[in-house]
Amino acid sequence: FTKVIKELTVAARMGGADADSNPRLRRALDSARANNMPSDTVTRAIKRGTGELEGVNYEEIIYEGYGPGGVAILVDTLTDSKNRTVGEIRQIFTRHNGNMGESGCVGWMFNKRGILTVPKPKATEDRLMEIGLDAGIEEIIDQGENWEVQTAPDKIDVVKKALAAADIEVTEAKFEKIPQTTVRLEGRPAETMLKLYEALEEHDDVQAVWANFDIPDDVMEGLE
Repeated sequence: FTKVIKELTVAARMGGADADSNPRLRRALDSARANNMPSDTVTRAIKRGTGELEGVNYEEIIYEGYGPGGVAILVDTLTDSKNRTVGEIRQIFTRHNGNMGESGCVGWMFNKRGILTVPKPKATEDRLMEIGLDAGIEEIIDQGENWEVQTAPDKIDVVKKALAAADIEVTEAKFEKIPQTTVRLEGRPAETMLKLYEALEEHDDVQAVWANFDIPDDVMEGLE
């Protein structure tokens, strides 16, 4: 629960404890529910953010760098010790044939998007477009059992409310950083890149990792 607890705390600190007026807190609460987090744990995390309970002050920092084959990587973190985190993230890059760069070195290669997940039985693609075009839906992608609905970041809550008003269930609403281009990897670089990605994701201070690598399905199967 560590990553979700941090996000709840920061969301409450920045926007208050009222989820109706705090979109970031709403998304954090959705994540807490999806992870079956106990309600008392959620309450404590929010109260630490509002100052009702003593807690740690987390700082949001985005680290940027390169992986094998020149893959661009963004690492979103929440940390209570910038010096500790930057050193540990740098070590992870170095151990996996990558290198951490300066702020801004790869961020321009990604576009931030609002992503909503809608189960296919709840709506057809045409129905989603009919409801969502005016609300701000920009693209709908077939993801097997679900529709992935993409919006501009500032439209995600507007679209979610429009879908809810039409009795269309949204199982997840989040932000993603989508690469403008991808780097194809195979063989050893692909294997090393996956290890780097997993090591970054497993770090306690890391909230999300974004990278522009593309590993073909047949290569991925051979690595699993």
